[in-house]
Amino acid sequence: MRKLPTLAAAATLLLPGLAMAAGAIEGEVQKQPLNTHAIIMFLVFVALTLGITWWSAKHTKSTSDYYAAGGGITGFQNGLAIAGDYMSAASFLGISGLVYLSGFDGLIYSIGFLVGWPLILFLIAERLRNLGRYTFADVASYRLKQKPIRTLAASGSLAVVALYLIAQMVGAGKLIQLLFGLPYSYAVVLVGVLMVLYVTFGGMLATTWVQIIKAVLLLFGATFIAIMVLNHVGFSPEHLFEEAVKVHPKGEAIMAPGGLVSDPVSAISLGIALMFGTAGLPHILMRFFTVGDAKEARKSVFYATGFIGYFYILTFIIGFGAILLVSTNAEFKDAAGALLGGNNMAAVHLSKAVGGDLFYGFISAVAFATILAVVSGLTLAGASAVSHDLYASVFRHGQASEREELKVSRMATIALGVVAILLGIAFEKQNIAFMVGLAFAIAASTNFPVLFLSMYWSRLTTRGAKIGGWMGLVTAVTLVIIGPTVWVAVLGFEEAIFPYKYPALFSVVVAFVGTWFFSVTDKSEAAEEERARFIPQFVRCHTGVGAAGAAEH
Repeated sequence: MRKLPTLAAAATLLLPGLAMAAGAIEGEVQKQPLNTHAIIMFLVFVALTLGITWWSAKHTKSTSDYYAAGGGITGFQNGLAIAGDYMSAASFLGISGLVYLSGFDGLIYSIGFLVGWPLILFLIAERLRNLGRYTFADVASYRLKQKPIRTLAASGSLAVVALYLIAQMVGAGKLIQLLFGLPYSYAVVLVGVLMVLYVTFGGMLATTWVQIIKAVLLLFGATFIAIMVLNHVGFSPEHLFEEAVKVHPKGEAIMAPGGLVSDPVSAISLGIALMFGTAGLPHILMRFFTVGDAKEARKSVFYATGFIGYFYILTFIIGFGAILLVSTNAEFKDAAGALLGGNNMAAVHLSKAVGGDLFYGFISAVAFATILAVVSGLTLAGASAVSHDLYASVFRHGQASEREELKVSRMATIALGVVAILLGIAFEKQNIAFMVGLAFAIAASTNFPVLFLSMYWSRLTTRGAKIGGWMGLVTAVTLVIIGPTVWVAVLGFEEAIFPYKYPALFSVVVAFVGTWFFSVTDKSEAAEEERARFIPQFVRCHTGVGAAGAAEH
């Protein structure tokens, strides 16, 4: 198997919410023997979550239940669920694999993923909960014209969800083929069927508990590995680093930064993508409507940040532990001396080194559970965009009944599942690495600017939001296509037209500038009315008066 050779391939792994995209496990996957422990543990997980889905189905009667679990999730529970949605197998296997390969530099992604959460805590969570009902489009269109803004928001959401799901399904197939010894197509169909069952019957309540269970399992597994690694070095991180330097081919270079992102433009653009992209992910934003009020929304982010930050510290220890315990063990190497399965299997091999076959099976099952939790959240976000934003609000002008909306949402879920399975099988041998970066660029360039300005800028108009949002979307897509990840790696040209792998610095600026310019130059009567509605919106976003599920003040 081919290792992860470039930053482009590494970066495509590490975007949160993606299990294992192309680049994670590239090339032909070697046939592995059946992992009995992993399969048994995974079947137990599936049985448990299907039981939760059956229970959730009995409590899912209205659109509020389906989209937002009736607003009955506590801040602590929602924080765990957000962490479960965010701590993907890519984070677990990808970051630890990058640390295994490059040492200290792997920490840049951990920090990049984390810095978006204070932004959400202080600027978005409370206002989002007070202004919206089920999707972030509710907030973006609060004082603007419903049809164009909801169409834009739903298009951005569906683009992110579609790109994520393709990458998820391809990654799931390859990962399970490697870990479980199951055929690729079987794994893709299994993931697709299970996610449809969770979302169609259990809605947000089932999805939430699947994510909570997965988060607990992943945190437990990562904690155990980290403790065993530290135990091996006498619980001295300094000793761990010293020993890793001795055995790593790069020596002391693994403790120096600057090897992965060397030019300032790429560094800034990557940081913007990670920070603003996180704040524009539809399946993450949707989670803030599952709590009862703004106070619980703030608690959600507080707990999620703690769990996620703790998890990324563990991945750093795991990566250096793999350098020490896996790279020196011939059991985990092929005939050429390369790590079996590629560098991104470092954490899985380490689990076997510290916990034997039983714990290796547990971690393998957790990796699969991680994929199921993430695709469930993505599917629900996509179905909600279709049923709530497009069908109920755009096509039916807000006149659809709850029963009709739920029916459309369930139909959209099944359709998304079928499409995800078919595309997952069709893209098995394709280079889909660019889809990951594109999904994040769209979230940062389309969803975030419109959402942020709709809450904070009084002069925003429908014309500005619509034109600026579409400019951000088109710019992000165009720059990815003419950049190195598609123009060179996929299309085969010798040199890219756009020299940088990450378009966010440029596409986000285009979106904000376009939104500003076309808003301030809008002198229409409708624009003045939209600006006048900012004050009532401002009051509600701070007090929660009139918010769905919130107490009246």
